[in-house]
Amino acid sequence: MTTTSLHPRDALFEDGDAATTLPVCDHYCGVEARMRKSLELQAELGPVFDITLDCEDGAPIGGEAEHVRMVAEMVGGAENRHGRVGARVHPVDHPAFADDVDTLISRTGDRLAYLMVPKPQGLADVQQALAHIAEAVRAHGKGHELPVHVLIETHGALREVQAIAAEPRIQSLSFGLMDFVSAHRGAIPKTAMGAHGQFTHPLVVRAKLEIAAAAHGHGKTPSHCVVTEFKDKHAIEAAATKASREFGYMRMWSIHPAQIQPIIDAFAPSAAEIDEAIEIIQAAQAAHWAPISHRHGNQDTLHDRASFRYFWQLLERAHRTGQPLPAEVRVAYFDGKP
Repeated sequence: MTTTSLHPRDALFEDGDAATTLPVCDHYCGVEARMRKSLELQAELGPVFDITLDCEDGAPIGGEAEHVRMVAEMVGGAENRHGRVGARVHPVDHPAFADDVDTLISRTGDRLAYLMVPKPQGLADVQQALAHIAEAVRAHGKGHELPVHVLIETHGALREVQAIAAEPRIQSLSFGLMDFVSAHRGAIPKTAMGAHGQFTHPLVVRAKLEIAAAAHGHGKTPSHCVVTEFKDKHAIEAAATKASREFGYMRMWSIHPAQIQPIIDAFAPSAAEIDEAIEIIQAAQAAHWAPISHRHGNQDTLHDRASFRYFWQLLERAHRTGQPLPAEVRVAYFDGKP
């Protein structure tokens, strides 16, 4: 294969260097009716967003076992058309954690997109959860490639976030805003849980930046927290834009179906960005990935493999968010590609 015909992923990244790409929206739901509606919506729109079925907050007290069995049935059923459905289990120190993991992996481990582990107090809790998941995978012979996502929402987890991000099986780190604010015992005002305050309070901003930096440093996906003002379209649009454009997040939680499309739109590149990326990637490929000069507007700019990687990742994000791409671009770069 010549360097000209090399796919951008092969030309621009060494083995293991390219971070896993995930849908930009992670939609959470835990009540049966809402879970089923979310699965219907995903079937309609396609895998442009993930669904996380919630076995933690979604399960009634005393009904955890029945709830996780229902979740496993949904993950393994025909409703899961695209294979982009994961589940949040209970924290590792909760009595239901082991049953959550064993039930999900034994019944539907090969169809789960990921498991989300909430509320670790630090690296030791994450490692304990990973060990139990690995043992369940071994025992049941399912879920061998099952990724794990971790919710960073305690002082200890934030303190050890670099070490957590370094764990090989971890695919994504999420920021748990509500529990993080509550852990400060009133020292952070409730306004910091709102759509505006969470981007201005210094302690919350620090946490967001440390999580994003740790995730990127280890090739993992940082996932931004919730916006509770779910009926305020402007609030979710503004928060998603800030998260993606200023805080380095590649993914964001939705807690209401009305939030899904605004998150996808905010994380998507603009048409002008997509056009520029296509021009640069095609010119770079034609130049055997050597440095090129590119004219953008009235400005000539020099590009090499560092900027080629940026523009390729922008194209990948356009594809993940369902943006229209020219047919030749889809065929050359995405059709039939993992």
